[in-house]
Amino acid sequence: MKALYLLCLALGSSAFAQTITFKGCPILFDDSVYTFTKTGVDAYNKNIYITIPVTGDQDCGGLGTCEFKIQWNNTLTRWEFLADTGNGTFTNPNLIYYNSTGNSAFVNPPANTIGTWVENTAITTGQCGGSLTSANSTMTGDVHTSTLGISSDVTKTKIQIFPNPVSEIISISGIEKAESVYIYNMAGQLVVSEAFSKKINVSQLTSGVYLLRINTRDSQIHEFKFVKK
Repeated sequence: MKALYLLCLALGSSAFAQTITFKGCPILFDDSVYTFTKTGVDAYNKNIYITIPVTGDQDCGGLGTCEFKIQWNNTLTRWEFLADTGNGTFTNPNLIYYNSTGNSAFVNPPANTIGTWVENTAITTGQCGGSLTSANSTMTGDVHTSTLGISSDVTKTKIQIFPNPVSEIISISGIEKAESVYIYNMAGQLVVSEAFSKKINVSQLTSGVYLLRINTRDSQIHEFKFVKK
């Protein structure tokens, strides 16, 4: 292992580059500051962040060189903080922290004050000082800092999609500030991505069950299952 390549969440976002700046785990990371840049989205529309540039020469204090990544693990429904053992390939990464507390509705990871970023002591041997907090770390930028963006059941009852099952056009009512629409198949693959419209053409989809996700301008997310005939 090229030294334990640890992934430090760093946030510092601008209107164009979505970045995370992190400082923490000083024993392993030698009190360094790391910056992660959004490099794309996964099949579940979750953002992926990697320390840039990936050149294999990023200093990680006592660990030597490293590359880091923050990504969503849909199987375990949690955000993960990963360390590469190579030059940014992340083929067999080490899990440093994970956060699985109420974050499934967001496309970006939680800050160190939301839920609990748990230290994976099996890898760090406890050298990071335990779970991330505002006292032992800083995490700023493209992270969410509250859980207010999660749509409530009361709100969802006001929004309707119809008809369901549907053959060609699915209509959406009860929402005005929507921004984008995403449709996923049951394998988690993104099959439709477009600007919000109250009428969505799904005639091109094969028969089956799908998940429709609506993102709003005030960072709420609403999800509905529907059947394509």
